[in-house]
Amino acid sequence: MQKFEDLISKDKYQVFIFCCPTYLPFNYFRHPWFVLNKKGKISRWEIRHDLNKLNSSHLYINNQMPFEGIEKTFFSNRYWKSDILGCIDGIAAERAIEMIESSKDNYPYIKKYSYFGPNSNTYLQWVLSKLPEFNITLSYRFIGKDFHV
Repeated sequence: MQKFEDLISKDKYQVFIFCCPTYLPFNYFRHPWFVLNKKGKISRWEIRHDLNKLNSSHLYINNQMPFEGIEKTFFSNRYWKSDILGCIDGIAAERAIEMIESSKDNYPYIKKYSYFGPNSNTYLQWVLSKLPEFNITLSYRFIGKDFHV
């Protein structure tokens, strides 16, 4: 089995989408995040349920290791296994990186969170709607993907 770290190319722009189960007891549903590779400079971008005190929003950048799933419960230090949903590279990834990095100023629900939306899946769907290069359709397990105001 190939490690996720082996997918990183230090001479490319790449954007990966990862997901893992959510917190118990709702581990049937999914939590996604983006891993951005800017020619070897790696960052993780995601929306979390708790407010980020550093930026007064629900956006977290590098809150944990890039390929690591979230904790299995609020009270443990065990993490869910990550799955990769998709990857783009090259010019499409450069455009995606620019768009994701600007989401701290452009994402309309940056300061709102609800378990049924807006949430991390709303954020993922918002990005995917602007980047058809990913060619990903999210399943019903991504609760909040259909949230609209």
